[in-house]
Amino acid sequence: MIQPNRRILGGAGAVLLVAAGAVAVSQCTADPVVETGNEEQAEEAVAPMDTLAMTPDAIRAANIAVETVQSGGLGSEVLAQATVTASPTGEAIVTALASGAVTRVYKRLGDPVRAGEALAIVRSRDAAQIAAAKTAAEAQAVLAQRNLARERQLYEQQVSARVDYERAQAEAAVAAAEAQRARLAARAANVTGDGSGSVVASPISGRVTSENVSLGAYVQPETELFRVADPSKVQIEAAVGPTDAQRLVRGDRAVVELPDGRTIEARVRAITPGLAGETRSATAVLDVPGSLQPGLPVRVRLLPSRGEVSDAIVIPEEALQTLEGRDVVFVRTEDGFRANNVTVARRSAGRVEIASGLKTGQMIATTNAFLLKAELGKGAGEEE
Repeated sequence: MIQPNRRILGGAGAVLLVAAGAVAVSQCTADPVVETGNEEQAEEAVAPMDTLAMTPDAIRAANIAVETVQSGGLGSEVLAQATVTASPTGEAIVTALASGAVTRVYKRLGDPVRAGEALAIVRSRDAAQIAAAKTAAEAQAVLAQRNLARERQLYEQQVSARVDYERAQAEAAVAAAEAQRARLAARAANVTGDGSGSVVASPISGRVTSENVSLGAYVQPETELFRVADPSKVQIEAAVGPTDAQRLVRGDRAVVELPDGRTIEARVRAITPGLAGETRSATAVLDVPGSLQPGLPVRVRLLPSRGEVSDAIVIPEEALQTLEGRDVVFVRTEDGFRANNVTVARRSAGRVEIASGLKTGQMIATTNAFLLKAELGKGAGEEE
């Protein structure tokens, strides 16, 4: 009697198990559809495949340059090749002030110097003669002053005539003028304290960029011995065409692109009124802050105030990357970079005009942006 009951219970239990399994299967088949939809929506919002976490130290180690984008189309900027040069007050040619043999050399190529610091010593007969003339002139001036004091006393006592007193005044004035001339000559020759030579000193602070001196060498006055440059006092000379030169005015903004990918803000200080004979181009002189090496070749983007007005954004061509068939630009975020889809309007001379996808003020990766693309591609491959 018990066994039949067990079969019935067993059969009912089997039916219940089948029903429960059907419900479980239906739930399992329905839930993934909902979760898949949520994942797609989350991907659109967060776009994890287009983001890349990167610390500031890692960015610097990879030499990835970052630039803030500004509005203005290709017609609103002028690209020009330029060279960093020393400003008129940023470089000094140091010459020998007297003829003679070089007996001391204190500075070599690349050494830092201060204004007035000695670079070399030239032992010179000319310097010795200047020093001797200074000593004699000063002695004559002292003697003339004493004679004048004596003649004044005699004149006041009505012992000597007025003409003798006036003659003493004139002689004292001449002696004083001669002494002053001798002192100025000694100062101009930068005569050493013992009067045996001339000190070759730098008129500015900076570094020695050129030297043409050897111990024992005999030099003539005005012979160039050193060049000293102050790297903080430089300017940039950019060659621009005659049409572009007419669009530029003093105070226009410029962006200097350095060979290492960095950019520096600059301002137009002057535009030459004439054109160079060989290149038939004008020269835009830019004031730039910071220290740059004279002679460094750079490229500048001049933004003339008379240029074309446009809301389009222009970026370097190296900032534009292709990711899975899309044109993207890597925008700097708090955690690293994000690949933004962009629409390209036109290209010219290594620059790309972006019609949409970027906003003014955003910071983007420029130099070595391809490393970010490679890192994203590697991450996608690992996930697959």
